[in-house]
Amino acid sequence: MTLAIVATRAGVGLDAPAVHVEVHLANGLPGLTLVGLPETAVKESRERVRSALVNAGFDFPNTKRITLNLAPADLPKEGGRFDLPIALGILAASGQIPVDALEGMECAGELALDGKLRAVPGVLPFALATRRAKKALIIPRACANEAALAGDLPVLPADTLWQVVAHLLGQEKIPPYQLSASVKSTAPMADLADVRGQHQARRALEVAAAGGHNLLLAGPPGTGKTMLASRLPGILPPLSEDDALQVAAVRSVCGLPLEADWGKRPFRQPHHSASAAALVGGGSKPKPGEISLAHHGVLFLDELPEFSRHVLEVLRQPLETGTIHLARASHERRYPAQFQLVAAMNPCPCGHLGDPRQRCQCSASQIQRYQARLSGPLLDRIDLQVEVPALPPEQLTAQTQGESSAAVRDRVMAARERQMARGALNSQLSGKALEAACALNDEERTWLAGVLEKLKLSARAYHRVLRVALTLADLQGEPKPSQPHFIEAIGYRQLDRLLKGA
Repeated sequence: MTLAIVATRAGVGLDAPAVHVEVHLANGLPGLTLVGLPETAVKESRERVRSALVNAGFDFPNTKRITLNLAPADLPKEGGRFDLPIALGILAASGQIPVDALEGMECAGELALDGKLRAVPGVLPFALATRRAKKALIIPRACANEAALAGDLPVLPADTLWQVVAHLLGQEKIPPYQLSASVKSTAPMADLADVRGQHQARRALEVAAAGGHNLLLAGPPGTGKTMLASRLPGILPPLSEDDALQVAAVRSVCGLPLEADWGKRPFRQPHHSASAAALVGGGSKPKPGEISLAHHGVLFLDELPEFSRHVLEVLRQPLETGTIHLARASHERRYPAQFQLVAAMNPCPCGHLGDPRQRCQCSASQIQRYQARLSGPLLDRIDLQVEVPALPPEQLTAQTQGESSAAVRDRVMAARERQMARGALNSQLSGKALEAACALNDEERTWLAGVLEKLKLSARAYHRVLRVALTLADLQGEPKPSQPHFIEAIGYRQLDRLLKGA
């Protein structure tokens, strides 16, 4: 047999399109030609495969003209994942393994020069696609845990090229890999009971978790803003199996380990020097950014005004759509970005505006320039804006603990069940669905119109108030929000008053 076809897959963002490695041996001037839009790492596989075959004890057909085609021809191929399928294709085309032994299988793996198999990134999207195709998957042993997360999929891990060939020849079968139970175990998360005082901020945190709302914490340094933000994942409902796979797939594409964070809500905390590409993703071959790594979790931006204004503005569209579309001259990627934004900031450059412990040293112009770093459209997208004041010493030294994350999570989950019965979380409700859920009467509309006029709130801020009020009603088990809920929701829109220390 002089023609062999081996099934594998490319990596295109979170997708894994099928690729067929076609190997043809013919008479003529000896050589090896690789076609099918291979990038540099794929072109270099010719030398890795040649050395791996020889060092593993197999014959390389040096007297034949070898043509390797990676189909489809118009799909760019990158990375070392094609080494193993190329090697198996050469062995099958040269008659060293039967061609029919490759049926019903897909494979990927980088080859060392001695024939050992090395791990490759993006295995989980590959495995999920293989599972949908109802085939078995041969991969390096280092990738076995990641591939087994896909679920009902025969995963055949190998350490060397020789082991793969022995399995295909029926000499020494590779047993299907069983996922270790420890891989899916979740480490305990920080507990909300550790937070002393800050009752309003704790309340806002619960409301944010219940409705999926964005949150801004404003206050002097050392008042617990970061501590509060880090407790939000612990009061969110556990991830479903499908959501956990989506989170893991993004980490897999980025080459990050999955075992330690499997099943946990992501909590990403980029430094304020991060670029726009680092935050939303990018590069000549667009990779996921922090907002995609925070998918189904929390993106925490500490020292919010210290971020570049351009960087903050690129968040506006993903906050609305829950996805990020990255387009480049020759590449286009779409990544999920359904995250909760939690931000923290000081009220002024020195941080002590309105702080009874220490006098503010900033001038009025400095405070104005500092606050102007946050645009109105961005603030409109933050539903809850809460002051986190300095605590008196007696609260800091008190032995009493607040409510635990588990108790708060129960209320959050009950509120979310009511929202899902309406079809979506309150933060994601469309205008018509939101109006229908709130069911405002004429008196409530008139009252709200007067408040909006007095506070100069935008139309977007008005809908944010409705969403928060609806979440407050859901937390209390009421069918629709009433005036107390609207008053509390409007209280979360008073950022100007908080920053000016009024």
